[in-house]
Amino acid sequence: MFWADRIAGEVKARFGASKPIVIRDEKTVSGRVHIGSMRGVAIHGAVHEALTDTGAANEFVWEHNDFDPMDDIPTYLDRATFEPHLGKPLYTIPSPEASAKNFGEFYAKEFQSVIEATGFHPRYVWASELYLSGKMDGVIREALEHAEDIRRIMKEVSGAERKEGWLPISVICEQCGKMTTTEATDFDESTVAYTCLKNKVAYTEGCGHSGRISPFGGRSKLYWKTDWPAKWKVYDVMVEGGGKDHSTKGGSRDVANHISKEVFNYEPPFDMPYEFLLVGGKKMSSSKGRGSSAKEISELVPPKILRLALLGKDINQQFNFDPESDTVPLLYDLYDKLAEGYWAGVKDDYAKLFEFIHPERKISSQSVLPRFSQVAFVVQMPHMDLYKEFPKADKAELDERAKYAKRWLEAYAPEKFVFKLQDTLPEAAKSLSEAQKAALAEILRYIEGFEAMPSGEELHKKLHEIKEAQGIKPSELFGAIYLAFLGKSYGPQAGWFISALPHEFVIKRLKEVVG
Repeated sequence: MFWADRIAGEVKARFGASKPIVIRDEKTVSGRVHIGSMRGVAIHGAVHEALTDTGAANEFVWEHNDFDPMDDIPTYLDRATFEPHLGKPLYTIPSPEASAKNFGEFYAKEFQSVIEATGFHPRYVWASELYLSGKMDGVIREALEHAEDIRRIMKEVSGAERKEGWLPISVICEQCGKMTTTEATDFDESTVAYTCLKNKVAYTEGCGHSGRISPFGGRSKLYWKTDWPAKWKVYDVMVEGGGKDHSTKGGSRDVANHISKEVFNYEPPFDMPYEFLLVGGKKMSSSKGRGSSAKEISELVPPKILRLALLGKDINQQFNFDPESDTVPLLYDLYDKLAEGYWAGVKDDYAKLFEFIHPERKISSQSVLPRFSQVAFVVQMPHMDLYKEFPKADKAELDERAKYAKRWLEAYAPEKFVFKLQDTLPEAAKSLSEAQKAALAEILRYIEGFEAMPSGEELHKKLHEIKEAQGIKPSELFGAIYLAFLGKSYGPQAGWFISALPHEFVIKRLKEVVG
């Protein structure tokens, strides 16, 4: 059974149909959101879609967390501009550009555009609105009244020690606006005492102000391990997963589950611990740069291919999206394989996956799919006509693949996929062996017997005949052809490649090689 259907079945078995099932996830919008965060969006979104397929009433809620503090400055922003804002809530920090009201909104909008473009449509909410509106006031009060219980849970479950009198909130300093520098104590049912400490965190200094303040109405924020279960109760969350690192024994999910039950008297949501989507083998943060942001990757491949990367493996399996390797061509090859089975009428998990990777299940009718790696080669050859090379291919699909192939080649493709027809004889082709030259001489004689280039199929057959007759290894024969025309020892299918070149050019180049 396809993993999203399996999970949807488990969710329905647990909650029944007494009320709509609330599925929730969130992301702190502290910069360009890493593509890995789309894994959570996709998993929650796919379960939402699977539940909807069964007729179960449900809602997918996505929270842009713009109430968390800025604890680092993304490398692509001017440090001097944003350093004074370290420690402040993201929604209070100026936007990098005038298109948004604040820092959090700017990066939330960018990530939201990726979510929508990838075919997921949750209801969006904002952490700042949740706190400022007073919707969190009830759970804040409960947390403060049970601060000692939270201290005990953290020690028993995770081993974390908190000193006596500790409260699970960060107050926003009335003087400097920072929250990571404050320490709150002495809740008297309406206010807390606090001090903005100079050296509480290493990345910014507090102002030293002390006073009393109401922790309600957006003047404070619960620490994360308490904030998480508090939001479960406020949203009435029934399903919420997280990266597998959260769900280890004594981890943040374990702590949150205990706080949820013992402090908020709320049954923790159905959990979905999942493996990560990595970039280049690394789990990167939102403050990192090129090649890892959701926006960049979403522009590199069409939605169905990105959804394939996000949904193609079970949630307990990792996927490494490395744009500088052969990830993109391999994803297209996998897509083509899935399409072949689906169009053949095979009813299995792969067919279900093929349906899920198409937003709104919009699947084109059966057609010939041009191989992406071959399209990527053709778009680099100005003398080759894309439509003549793939006469049976679906035109819309061919155009789409050509567009994304150009983007990938320009920005990320590894050297083995980058080709340029050499205007002059490459140096490497001047040192071919006598056996290689003899084989190329046979190819030259064959081509000279035609007024125009033979077809790719005819050349393919002839090359193999020459290989057998000359007793030359395939790597030596084809390597010699590629070196003569591309300056590399590798390339696309040789017969198909040569057949598309101008007749006079091929004869001239082969004569230059064989001497």
